Amino acid sequence: MIAAQLHSIGDPTHLRVEEIPTPEPAAGEIRVRVRAAALNRRDAFITRGLYPGIALPCTPGSDGCGVVDALGAGVEGPRVGTEVVIDPMLGWGPDRRIWADGSGILGMPHPGTLAQFVCVPAGNVHAKPAHLDIAHAAALPLAGLTAYRALITRARLRAGETVLIPGIGSGVQSFALLLAKAVGARAVVTSSSDEKLARARALGADVTVNYASDPQWFKTLKNAATIDAAIDGSGGETFARVLDLVRPGGRVAIYGGTGGDAKIRPFSIFWKQLDVLGSSMGSPEDFRDLLALVSEKRIEPVVGALYPLAQVVAAVERLESGANFGKVVVTLE
Repeated sequence: MIAAQLHSIGDPTHLRVEEIPTPEPAAGEIRVRVRAAALNRRDAFITRGLYPGIALPCTPGSDGCGVVDALGAGVEGPRVGTEVVIDPMLGWGPDRRIWADGSGILGMPHPGTLAQFVCVPAGNVHAKPAHLDIAHAAALPLAGLTAYRALITRARLRAGETVLIPGIGSGVQSFALLLAKAVGARAVVTSSSDEKLARARALGADVTVNYASDPQWFKTLKNAATIDAAIDGSGGETFARVLDLVRPGGRVAIYGGTGGDAKIRPFSIFWKQLDVLGSSMGSPEDFRDLLALVSEKRIEPVVGALYPLAQVVAAVERLESGANFGKVVVTLE
């Protein structure tokens, strides 16, 4: 089969598209013929050696949508030819609240979805939401799961509440906006790009603020809305500001730290009695609940760019540029 391969680390240009053996499904596994795969920040981090436990060579890619191609021993369904989407969280474990030791994410070290075929445990294979095409379904798994767990499972966002989504435009934050509107919440978003803020308004954002052109953006937000909950993936100064902005008794879910360590005031947490909630990926139950909500509300993930597998380097560079809104999807048809 043809796959994207990383033999050495340095940057995305180290990725190569080459022929490797087609995997055979082990007992309890399903082989999926991948028709589209979406990129995540972790794919770029892996090419640069900024991810723990890197083992080379590897096939990156955590998100995938395609058709069932073969069933391993002991697997009874779904039948060959069924359109499916893959849950990228491997071996979560029995406790829905925390992932188990030894769990992992598809694409490192387990061979990922930037390949014509991938073998995964049967429990990780789910029917594709009927209203989505292959590319949009491929954009769903990792970012959608991360956003769902942080926003719905952990932060417990409810209809009528207002959620702060800083840094709109990334895959997870874009999903957070879609999910917030789907459950009937108001959404307040920030970005340094007027173009991204316009896209967010088109998707239903109620309040938008450009933190680059408005140095007092946090004061603007405080005057614009009472914020019940927030979801943050950047950390750094943004996380510290978010803690100040959420109302007393509110909730803040954090799932990443791309902006570095945060210098926070404990006063912002204890005086307001905030719930600060760590979140990462999601359980099998979270993934099933995500798919149910996506299907019920006919949510369509935002796909900002499409590339063929032959242009995987350009696709990862697009992701790293920060110019994209939503997900970057790689096609394998």
